Amino acid sequence: MERDRAADLAVLREVHEAAQQRDHARAATLAQAALDRGLEHPLLFNVVALRLEHEQRVVEAAALLSRAVQLAPRDAGVRNALGLCLLRMERPAEALVQFEALLALDPTLSFAYASRGAALLALGLLAAAEGSYRQALERDPKQGVAMAGLAHIAARRGQHAEARRWSQQALGILPGFPDAVMSLATAELGEGAADQAGARLKALLARPELEPVDGAHANGLLGDVLDAAGRPAEAFAAYTRCNQTLRQHYAERYAGRESALEYTLALTQQLERMDTEEWRAQSAAGGETRAVATPIFILGFPRSGTTLLEVALEGNSGTVTPGEHEFLIDAVQEFMRTPAELARLPRASEAEIARLRAAYWSRVVETGIQIGTRILVDKHPLNTLKLPLIARLFPGARIALVYRDPRDVVLSGFRRRFQMSAPMYELLTLEGAARYYDAVMRFADGCQRRLPVAIYPLRYENLATDFDAELHKVCAFLGVQWTPAMRDFAPRTQLRATATPSIAQLARGLDGSGIGAWRRYQAQLAPIQPLLRPWVQHFGYVTD
Repeated sequence: MERDRAADLAVLREVHEAAQQRDHARAATLAQAALDRGLEHPLLFNVVALRLEHEQRVVEAAALLSRAVQLAPRDAGVRNALGLCLLRMERPAEALVQFEALLALDPTLSFAYASRGAALLALGLLAAAEGSYRQALERDPKQGVAMAGLAHIAARRGQHAEARRWSQQALGILPGFPDAVMSLATAELGEGAADQAGARLKALLARPELEPVDGAHANGLLGDVLDAAGRPAEAFAAYTRCNQTLRQHYAERYAGRESALEYTLALTQQLERMDTEEWRAQSAAGGETRAVATPIFILGFPRSGTTLLEVALEGNSGTVTPGEHEFLIDAVQEFMRTPAELARLPRASEAEIARLRAAYWSRVVETGIQIGTRILVDKHPLNTLKLPLIARLFPGARIALVYRDPRDVVLSGFRRRFQMSAPMYELLTLEGAARYYDAVMRFADGCQRRLPVAIYPLRYENLATDFDAELHKVCAFLGVQWTPAMRDFAPRTQLRATATPSIAQLARGLDGSGIGAWRRYQAQLAPIQPLLRPWVQHFGYVTD
């Protein structure tokens, strides 16, 4: 049946007028009714998607916006809306594709640069995000989202004055914008105004329209404020509220399927069943053909101190430290998608290993890193679970395994806000963090006993309190020349292109304030002490 064009245009005008008058409920009702009658138009999809987003039905909203982009690929509004929706779904790489396409269509759109900055920030690419936000402001000096993004980056880097300046400017244009409020509170906390930061965060948390994830992050930051004020019980309650919200938010994605803990336990069982002698024979016979040097690997557990070693090694001009990247992903897909697949790794042919080694270096090149004659420092704490792959692909690799008081590691993992993944989901409860730590350490211990790997066990506390002496020893093991520039990691840290939760702390220089932080939370840690005590003893820490 042929549509009545005049009637359709009238409906579109009515929806547009309602939206212009900010009567979003009426606009969405009219738009949904028109869609139900078979009228497809980007405006209708966009208006209904906006209502779905407000109702937390983000997946349905993305589906409508995808259809709108198919109908009108040059429509800037719907393509930007789709990208922002993908960001809310934590699919920043896909969101970035939409923003890049938008800028290819019209490179003058300031909001598109701001949106691209948000996607790059979600990917942890601080330098690229900062550049995109500044491009937005070049085109529109009043682009508030870009200002808030620059405030966020400055706060992550521990640049408190800069974070305060950008936050205040953003809030002048976007009053109450949650991310800007939190960046300002972070700056106030860093400058010693904990009471002011706490009051600001409590006011934010009292707002009924606050999105759940924003509320979670605000509670996590409030925990930091209360911790700094010497109120650990209240701080722990705030961290718990943060993590409970995040657990609920991510439950659909991570609950009800094999957990990172279950995978690690099964991986350890598989490792213990493997023929160690066959492994050693294959590794010795395989050799290694490469056009570049063997990487140095820095492993451990999140919050164990791996980033401190990485930024120190960065002071040697003969090293390349790209931050945390998944360079081993091809080998994981081949031999570790399930724990059972690990059994095939010792028997893999040299041709298979050479192909996966080449894939590793291809991924390094894809990041834009120029290796030349320098040594790649591959730092990724949970590559600890990939020790078998490292041993097989790079039998000559030198590995630093960084460890720290298990009580501080688990507490810190529980307190910090990470980009979510299956392993990080485990850290959202104190018991989950402790059990996952125990499982990863058991696997690491099994690898050291059974595999032909050269590992330097580096105690974080030694590095933090006797930096030069400890770094001399680890450099000698890793085959890296010690240089005085390694001490000057603080200013380099603030300029790092990629983000980790440690940046703001390391930007202050050597700081031992986190050593023994667990003692303030002894009452809260009591239930997990029996689980951690064997590792406390294993690593030689005092048991209290």
